[in-house]
Amino acid sequence: MVGHFGMVDITAARFVVFGAVAGLAVWWRPAGQRWPGARQAFTVLGLSGLGFTGYYLLLAFSIAAAGTEVPSLVIGTIPVWMMLLGRPVGLRMQALLPGLALTAAGIALMVAGAWPEGGASGAGGAHFGWGLLLALLAMASWTAFGLLNAARLQRHPEVHAADWTNWLGIATGLGALVLWLVAGSDVATLRAQPDGTLFVLLALAGGLGSSWLATVLWNVASQRLSASLCGQLIVSETLFALLYSFLWDGRWPHASEIAAAVLFVLGILASIKAHR
Repeated sequence: MVGHFGMVDITAARFVVFGAVAGLAVWWRPAGQRWPGARQAFTVLGLSGLGFTGYYLLLAFSIAAAGTEVPSLVIGTIPVWMMLLGRPVGLRMQALLPGLALTAAGIALMVAGAWPEGGASGAGGAHFGWGLLLALLAMASWTAFGLLNAARLQRHPEVHAADWTNWLGIATGLGALVLWLVAGSDVATLRAQPDGTLFVLLALAGGLGSSWLATVLWNVASQRLSASLCGQLIVSETLFALLYSFLWDGRWPHASEIAAAVLFVLGILASIKAHR
């Protein structure tokens, strides 16, 4: 798919679908539907860029440059950052150190195993390093979204999670449409690409399932759990991303990759234990 369609096209298609589904959800139940005020609308626009369009673009370009395994693990540290930055009052930093050390060791092991031969001085190393930087920026973008989004929802319990999701979806869809008009391929180019039907199906699946439905559930969790605890749920995404990458490559993970994944999971479990 990446070889036939640009990253901007893939990102825009997914989130335009997200916006369309959110718009249909608003239209479907107009009775009791709340609309954001000016301040809430500004917040929604900012969060849509942090957690959706901007994050997904950074991650997509990161995977293209550095492969799937390392960006998956970098993104997988989001639960740790959310725990550190959103930890409840009374949770001591010393209690989090074992989990942080295990997670850092897993990331270092995976990066060392995936770094191309020739090191950073070679062209491959520079390309990989750029992909790693983009993954770090994607991680920072979504971490900021997770913390700010949870704080906003908890300060405004009167806002229904579904309404907040629809506002985010409409803002994201509009932003994705502008992104496509500015930097995407024209319609004729898109129609000339092979696998167009698969592209549409993936956009529909991503926009409906991975974006709208997942965001509704995430917002419900964000209203009911602390940001630090809610963030631990993302570990499942990391594990499935790693599993998918090995299936896609058609190979078993190397010993170093298994060890890195084990260290990563142990780090998350240690962080959860400390939180409890």
